[in-house]
Amino acid sequence: MNGGDEMDDDGVGVDGAAVDGAGVDGAAVDGGEIDGAAADQDVVVDSVSVRSGGHRETADLNGRTLPEDQYRSLSRRSFLTGGTAVVGAAVGWRWLHQRPADDRIPDVLRAGHQANERIWRTIFRDGAEAPTFDFAQSSAMRVNGRHGIESPLDVETWELRVVGPEGELLGTYDLDDLRTLPQTEMTVEHKCIEGWSHIVTWGGVVFSDFVERFHPDQADAPFVGLSTPDNEYRVGLERDAMMHSQTMLTLDLQREPLTEDHGAPVRLTTPLKYGIKQIKRIGTIEFATEQPEDDFWTTRGYDWYAAL
Repeated sequence: MNGGDEMDDDGVGVDGAAVDGAGVDGAAVDGGEIDGAAADQDVVVDSVSVRSGGHRETADLNGRTLPEDQYRSLSRRSFLTGGTAVVGAAVGWRWLHQRPADDRIPDVLRAGHQANERIWRTIFRDGAEAPTFDFAQSSAMRVNGRHGIESPLDVETWELRVVGPEGELLGTYDLDDLRTLPQTEMTVEHKCIEGWSHIVTWGGVVFSDFVERFHPDQADAPFVGLSTPDNEYRVGLERDAMMHSQTMLTLDLQREPLTEDHGAPVRLTTPLKYGIKQIKRIGTIEFATEQPEDDFWTTRGYDWYAAL
């Protein structure tokens, strides 16, 4: 007991009151009366209703009581419902893991990814843009993931290679080449597939501007693959996303050049896709006629489309 709660020889202290037989909240029970009330009335104290006959009925904080037989019935029902749910979940989990694999995950999950992609492709509209925000609402986001950027960066030797559908080299570019193109700043919400998001300001070259300037003959390529210089991290995106006005070859974060942890010297950013598609430290851009199948997270069971 703490505060004013004390135990005496007559009973148990309740909220500073002595209980003589069954005294409650300063009222003594003598001869079957509770605080002057008839014995068949209820007195509610701290979510418990006490009857003179010795019964206790559960009560909520508003004083509404539930007879013991009803309480037991509900408890049994809840137990049976919960038990059935647990058994059903266990059976479903076992069934799922016995399904044949499709790209390293159960076929029903892969079918779900594909159905989700069809829905997003159907509702996609040219010209529709993700919400933008004021710069003051943005800040540098946390570093999350270092696949393909573990090795030290040598900006002097780094180059961006562009490859055609047949594997032919179409051109190489350095950081100065990208800086000479029109620069765009965009404050958008970056969303991670882990469930968190962050409003951030990116700066760089809109990808469609890069294509128009250097490779206009590839503007209609159905797919684009991108990879890090060490080829460890690869992503693939469809043309609609890559040529969207908010998809950028990004050079700056919060109006400062990208750091190595955030993908320097150039990374991909787009509010149309989860962060798993926004590859850091791009080494190669490849225009393709077929959907790239070596996407890093897709080969590990994630959705290839990854749309927002």
